Amino acid sequence: LGADEVNNIEIYKMANRATVNITTTVYRQFSIFEAYPSRDIGSGFLIDDAGRILTNAHVIGGTDSIEVTTFDQKKYKARLLDRDPVNDLALIQIAPKQKMPYLRLGDSDGVQVGQKVLAIGNPYGLSGTLTTGVVSSVGRSVPTENGEYQNMIQTDAAINPGNSGGPLLDSQGNVLGINTVIYAPSGGNVGIGF
Repeated sequence: LGADEVNNIEIYKMANRATVNITTTVYRQFSIFEAYPSRDIGSGFLIDDAGRILTNAHVIGGTDSIEVTTFDQKKYKARLLDRDPVNDLALIQIAPKQKMPYLRLGDSDGVQVGQKVLAIGNPYGLSGTLTTGVVSSVGRSVPTENGEYQNMIQTDAAINPGNSGGPLLDSQGNVLGINTVIYAPSGGNVGIGF
């Protein structure tokens, strides 16, 4: 294996343990007598050993329940601690019985175009997926239905539905950002993610 491959493997082994799958459920009214569950998936990552998880606000949405699945397939009910829809961030909490592995938050101010990045998440429900790429641009403004996100990092690392809320990591395993949105005229990855 080459040095870059070894680096990818080491980062994956460390970061995958702290990356979680998030399933949210909203009960929608079908009729006066019947409600049905509508589920959505996303990703998140532990930021401390006590079970606090950072994700996107749009992953949490207006949910009735939040379930977190960790790398070892343990399932936890989570509660919402705080939400910042303007910056598309949410903080949720699980109650593990043991200390949890977590990721270090890095400094995104020094990110440079061409820098290697790794994305881990739950695209289309495929947990523990790693993709790699580079920083394609910095300082991007991205219009969304919730307004415009400012100062975004653009990457060509494959990000798809379900990756939202997962970490974008540097080659040291530090979190540079949260995978939030993709440019997807076809519905899937075209190599432009933010």
